[in-house]
Amino acid sequence: MSQPSNFGFDVEEQMLKAEARKFFKSRWNEDKLTALLSSRPDIQKGPGCHWEEKPWREAIELGWASLAVPKRSQGTELSAVSVAALVEEAGRAAFTSPLLANICASYLLCACETEAAGHILHEIALGNCASLAIMDRTGSWKNAACTVRAVQHDDIRLNGTAWFVQDARKVDYFIVRCWFEKGEGFVAVPKTAEGVSVVADAIVNLTCDQAHIAFKNTPIMPEWIVAPPGAARAALEKSEPAIFTMIAADMVGAAEWQLQTTATYAKQRVQFDRPIGFFQAVKHPIVNMMLMIDGAKSLVYNAACAIDHEPEESLCFAHMAKSSAGDMAFFCSDRSVQLLLHGGMGFTWENPVHIYFKRQMHYRMLFGDSRYHRTRLIEMMLTETA
Repeated sequence: MSQPSNFGFDVEEQMLKAEARKFFKSRWNEDKLTALLSSRPDIQKGPGCHWEEKPWREAIELGWASLAVPKRSQGTELSAVSVAALVEEAGRAAFTSPLLANICASYLLCACETEAAGHILHEIALGNCASLAIMDRTGSWKNAACTVRAVQHDDIRLNGTAWFVQDARKVDYFIVRCWFEKGEGFVAVPKTAEGVSVVADAIVNLTCDQAHIAFKNTPIMPEWIVAPPGAARAALEKSEPAIFTMIAADMVGAAEWQLQTTATYAKQRVQFDRPIGFFQAVKHPIVNMMLMIDGAKSLVYNAACAIDHEPEESLCFAHMAKSSAGDMAFFCSDRSVQLLLHGGMGFTWENPVHIYFKRQMHYRMLFGDSRYHRTRLIEMMLTETA
């Protein structure tokens, strides 16, 4: 099946982006972001979890939490292109919420295709949130099952630690990858379950929190097993294209804010009786920012459209999108800070540029950096030609 024109980005997607931008302008604008995150932290305190729950609850009422949830679980079930459009706007606003973590968890649960997974998806549709707890201490999600084990005697008990769990203090469920006697499976564990400890990590990204989750003899109910032993790898591989694409979409949105802010500043800041944007040393990097954003954005929507229409090509396109977005995020973050340094403000705590810089560096590494995804692309191409 071939892709539709314009990646399937039609009136519905345009309306969703417009409504999202209107929402962020009124409920989560730059002033609120700066007031929340640009106050100097107390170094004696532990890792923070800076967010306002009210805007997120309002977003849930708009149905944003259930965009990737199937209709059979009372979700909205929008196309991946539509979901990417919303995530892009969330990245542009640096929205502090479990939106991205919840969407990634939703796609994995959809890939499990079990009754238990449908039940958790229904909980998400009702306003509860989930996050993936599938990585080991090295950041790998491919061979992480050995870090969490399910032992069955009279009942099933979970022991071990899952690492790099996103927005762990904002969600209600953890989708845990664990090892059963008969193979790998996924278990949806409530955060309030017995023996679950959320240990906050110190990270540079101020717009989300991260933690490692320790399980100590945590009892597992049979209805929590969303992917039975032996089915985890197939479900994960099926959901990877969507996970990579949505993280890339967030980076594209954040880079668009960086470009707009930097270009506006270059027009306003005057040096030698001319706006600094007049000089080639400023003008050319801004143009390069625009070109890299356009390239990454096209790859993101190409990958999202493939998820909807060409699933057999979606993983390849998702690798391309995440790789391009990672390079773009690094370049745009670097240039936005350096160019605003012309006014001595690009590296200050009070300026929101640092918030986006840190968000970009975090998501650039999450689920693989650009080198990782390019390596996977090369492996795929060599396999096809062998």
